[in-house]
Amino acid sequence: MTLRLHNFFRSSSSTRVRVALNVKGLSYDYVSYKLRDGETRAPAFLRMNPAGLVPALEREDGLVLMQSLAIIEWLDETRPEPPLLPGDADGRARVRALAQMIACEVHPLNNLRVLQYLGTAFGANEAAQANWFRHWVSTTFDALETQLSHPATGRYCHGDTPGLADICLYAQVWNNKRFEIDVARWPTVSRIFSALDELGAFRDASPPSQPDAA
Repeated sequence: MTLRLHNFFRSSSSTRVRVALNVKGLSYDYVSYKLRDGETRAPAFLRMNPAGLVPALEREDGLVLMQSLAIIEWLDETRPEPPLLPGDADGRARVRALAQMIACEVHPLNNLRVLQYLGTAFGANEAAQANWFRHWVSTTFDALETQLSHPATGRYCHGDTPGLADICLYAQVWNNKRFEIDVARWPTVSRIFSALDELGAFRDASPPSQPDAA
């Protein structure tokens, strides 16, 4: 099955899907877009994804999958090995909660289009936008650090096998780096990120490793 990933190297949601594809050992065609140039607002892209957002995963039969968490769970259902979610219901609920703390609390508030709207609608300059970004990261990462003190946390967010929560954490920490947020403020998050960054599937999906990062 040929897959095409429509994405942007610096997009944390795109990074999530790249990691998942790598973990599953799936090859894909890399299609990049410049978000600040409005390339995802072009008619051809909007016909594929009316939301005008990346990532979008396109199958050879024309089906286009949208939203990173939905794409990742589709990958996990269609390519179950290695699994990205635990085998027990309690574990899956915990991993999904950790993932959603990042994907549903931090990311929506700090998305590029939100930061741009703060500037155009409310006159927030780059410094104010950066402060906004840091505030919402800190609010959730403080809580995330506490949640990771749970006994179920191992080398990674849940046990000793990386999964969905780790994918979200890894992508967000890379995004945080752009705003000079020191991950050392959260020792467990920092330890897990360092462990993940040693894995080829994660490191190869990182923003600096992408062809459009140059």
